[in-house]
Amino acid sequence: MSYNAKCWTQQAAALAAAMIFLNGCEGVGFEAPPSICPPMVDYSRAEQLRVAEELVALPEGALIVEWLADYAVLRSQVRSCTKPRA
Repeated sequence: MSYNAKCWTQQAAALAAAMIFLNGCEGVGFEAPPSICPPMVDYSRAEQLRVAEELVALPEGALIVEWLADYAVLRSQVRSCTKPRA
């Protein structure tokens, strides 16, 4: 594996981890009635750090990185769904 390929894999994993842990970010315009909003699972800081370390250690091309990016979008949608409206 070339240095550039390894560097790119680590960047992709770090990006996926960052997307998951950006808890304060606003959603993507998804709105649903609060009665159908799923609960948001909270993760401890220690769990977040462990996941970030595990992502960096994944082999190049690991499919889970793409899945976690999708999960980050879903978490963003749940945040915007459950946010109290003024």
